[in-house]
Amino acid sequence: MINLKKIQMLPAREQVASILRSSILSGGISKGQSITLDSVGEQVGMSRTPVREAFQILANEGLLELRQNRCAIVKGISEEAIKDHYEMRILLETEALRRACEHMNDETLKAIQSVNKQGQRAKDAGDTEAYNLANQAFHMTIWEAADSEKLKSFLSLLWNGLSMNRLVTAQEYAGISLADHNKIVEQLTQKDYAGACETMRQHIIYSMNSTLSNFK
Repeated sequence: MINLKKIQMLPAREQVASILRSSILSGGISKGQSITLDSVGEQVGMSRTPVREAFQILANEGLLELRQNRCAIVKGISEEAIKDHYEMRILLETEALRRACEHMNDETLKAIQSVNKQGQRAKDAGDTEAYNLANQAFHMTIWEAADSEKLKSFLSLLWNGLSMNRLVTAQEYAGISLADHNKIVEQLTQKDYAGACETMRQHIIYSMNSTLSNFK
């Protein structure tokens, strides 16, 4: 994997929750499937503690039913639940960018530009794992710039990574995602803050529709 300097990462429990949430929303983990702390921890390379906390996060969302013996059952996901998840992300992501625009200065803009360049390098190298991390970092840099710990916390709990459409490859999806990021950076550079917020809204809508296409 290419070197990503000073990349921002979610806390461990939210990284695990993101991986599981993405699999559940995309249908990669099916309804009724049993998952355990040990099996998930082994697959993601983390200890039981963050996995247990991730299970609790997803249980609170209604995606998992916790059982004894350190396991959980995947509950069914509906089209309405998918829409609700992304509609919350649309509201919060655009609000985070709006607030970031209110505080926008050269330092903040350079931070967003820098992490976007890391995403470009990852995409050009065909390293989709690195791009996934850079994608997360791009959004987190905006959350940080919004200067609201509560908003950042809510967005961290909703994060589900790249919303892959089964009809495109990971590299193709990275290209689609990066094109939106590039447009947002250009609009921020030009101080077109309303345009940047609209692009972010459309960016999450595309993710929602991509996930819904898998569901259908």
